Amino acid sequence: MSAWDLLTQGDAVSRIVAAILLASSVASWVIILWKTWLLRRASRDVARGIAVFWQAPTLQTAGERLAGFDGLGLVRALVAAATTVPATSLAAAAPRLGQLTRGLRHALQANILRLQFGQVLLATIGSTAPFVGLLGTVWGIHHALGSLVGSGQVSIDQVAGPVGEALVMTAAGLAVAIPAVVAYNVFGRWIAQIEVQLDGFAHDLRELLLPEPAAP
Repeated sequence: MSAWDLLTQGDAVSRIVAAILLASSVASWVIILWKTWLLRRASRDVARGIAVFWQAPTLQTAGERLAGFDGLGLVRALVAAATTVPATSLAAAAPRLGQLTRGLRHALQANILRLQFGQVLLATIGSTAPFVGLLGTVWGIHHALGSLVGSGQVSIDQVAGPVGEALVMTAAGLAVAIPAVVAYNVFGRWIAQIEVQLDGFAHDLRELLLPEPAAP
């Protein structure tokens, strides 16, 4: 009995488990490839955008130059939040420090949520795929042994074959889970590094735009 025979001859539970593992693997790799591209570009854009901003002679010039270096708009979102406050809102009635802090905090949170998209899916797949594979193995062994009942004298070869094929489900679960877990950890560290850069820029930008204290 081959692995393909195990799937085609298995019952609905075995096929559902196999379909779940296949869908999880596809979803995991789509997220991995997409987030690799996103975080690589974000890391590059943030580093270049911050450098371009501080090299500009004026705030207006900095905003104009950022358009060519900050393709994802992570740095521009912070600049826009710090320089745009609706005149008729409650936020406009707050002190300038409060306006800047609130606007930069919201923009920073939006940036981080954007970068973290897909992390929950990777964590879920990484933590559940081994158990899904184990379920397929247990059910496959049950199904294989059940088919041997009533066949008369049973040899070790007759048992080892179906049981070995059923263990493929456990290996498949691990094959799905391991890339997801590794990617989750790598992306988490990558996101944390970008967050540190954005948080430091937001702090420096707030200090730049705060009005000078009145002389005593």
